Amino acid sequence: MSLLDRDGVRVTVHEAVATVTLVHADKRNAQTPAMWRTLAEAGRGLPGDVRVVVLRAEGVSFSAGLDRRAFTPEGIEGQLSFAALARSSDAEATAAIAGFQEAFTWWRRTDLVSIAAVQGHAIGAGFQLALACDLRVCAEDVQFAMRETALGLVPDLGGTHPLVALVGYARALEICGTGRTVRAAEAERIGLANLVVPAADLAAAADDLAAALLAAPRNALIETKALLRAATTHGYDEQRALERAAQARRVKDLAGLGE
Repeated sequence: MSLLDRDGVRVTVHEAVATVTLVHADKRNAQTPAMWRTLAEAGRGLPGDVRVVVLRAEGVSFSAGLDRRAFTPEGIEGQLSFAALARSSDAEATAAIAGFQEAFTWWRRTDLVSIAAVQGHAIGAGFQLALACDLRVCAEDVQFAMRETALGLVPDLGGTHPLVALVGYARALEICGTGRTVRAAEAERIGLANLVVPAADLAAAADDLAAALLAAPRNALIETKALLRAATTHGYDEQRALERAAQARRVKDLAGLGE
């Protein structure tokens, strides 16, 4: 079933799996505000029975980052340009950026598990979109880089939190501060990539991971994901209390005594 197909984004659903595909391969899937609006809409419009979302990209690159036309005086026709953002008030600028961020926030909803299948370049906004997902399956040719700081900007699309959670503060600072490229072997070693496979096997590897996740009962996976997310901010005793409460719910549900 096709949900939408516009602004460089195609969304299809088959049973419990939604596939979000970036389809501007000729532009290396460079991102625009219109693409971000459509990605945010995709998250809002998913059917309730979707359990896994797979993010893919056509062509040789996952996403080369923000469309550079946004930085030109002409901008992208009909879309907010960097120059217009700079001329806006602080309140208007932060509101606009908050709208952009919506495209990057829904992938970690507790009721879903999201998988990014990443090949080639994942630069800037492309890197942050891959980081927005719960899991990353990467091709051997993957190249991650956070170039915002080198341009005088900051990563502002939700990428700083998951990057630090995955690789730690010091390494995240080094990656962002230098703008250097992180290739497949390093990405797997430091925790950016859950799995690295030959490019020809990328689609199948993402599908296999989705199938493995679907094998677990939905409510158990939802509770487990919530626990693991909470563990990054809660102390040991508080986390154990959350585990007890979650397990009590699961036992009652399995026994048919849940609410």
